[in-house]
Amino acid sequence: MKITKFEDIISWQKAQELSIFVYTLFKINRDFSFKDQIQRASISISNNIAEGFERKSNNELKHFFYIAKGSCGEVRSMSYVALELKYIKKQDFDEIINFCLEIARLLSGFIKTL
Repeated sequence: MKITKFEDIISWQKAQELSIFVYTLFKINRDFSFKDQIQRASISISNNIAEGFERKSNNELKHFFYIAKGSCGEVRSMSYVALELKYIKKQDFDEIINFCLEIARLLSGFIKTL
């Protein structure tokens, strides 16, 4: 299947799901700086996938996919803190981690094909 728009990219779709999950999970969190950072990191994943795709250059696409992978790592790292601070339950933590690992794996596979 040829990808004609960024919405066709599975890692973008998964990143959107992750963002909605993170935004919902932290919606009422009162640690505003923490909430803002994890939400911005989560939305950065899909935004960088979209931006890289729209650049229409494999080198730039690869560059933005690496940035998206970095944002996955940031969300994962912050999730450990969120769990320790009891901002989230273990089940929610596991879901975030699994999302991030899957997205990073998909991005790595895509990067290899470039």
